[in-house]
Amino acid sequence: MKVATDIIVRRGEEILFIRRRNDPFRGMLALPGGFVEEDETVEQAAARELEEETAIRIQEDRLQLIGVFSRPDRDPRGRVISIAFRCDVPSKTSARAGSDAAETVWLTGDDAIASGLAFDHAEILKAAG
Repeated sequence: MKVATDIIVRRGEEILFIRRRNDPFRGMLALPGGFVEEDETVEQAAARELEEETAIRIQEDRLQLIGVFSRPDRDPRGRVISIAFRCDVPSKTSARAGSDAAETVWLTGDDAIASGLAFDHAEILKAAG
């Protein structure tokens, strides 16, 4: 079993998504996030993954917990439990794809859900309200 983080980054009415560079779900939109390393907290992992994938640096204390997502089939690679967070960024914040993100995209939640999201990220968006 692995532990991961997912982050909803809001810029006004828009939410930041990445287009996945790798399988599973290569080419699909997803929330930024990734696996927690052995020597870090989930908050540290969320901030690290956000910076690696989007070049946005945030302080861990700006993260607001959304919830834990643990459906056994949420990740086709195996059992992965995700802790989801949200944070707000200034309206002029820009993002740049890095790591396993092929591109970054700012969309409304409804537009992203309509285009199809990887994993259970539509469920995470709905839980965030």
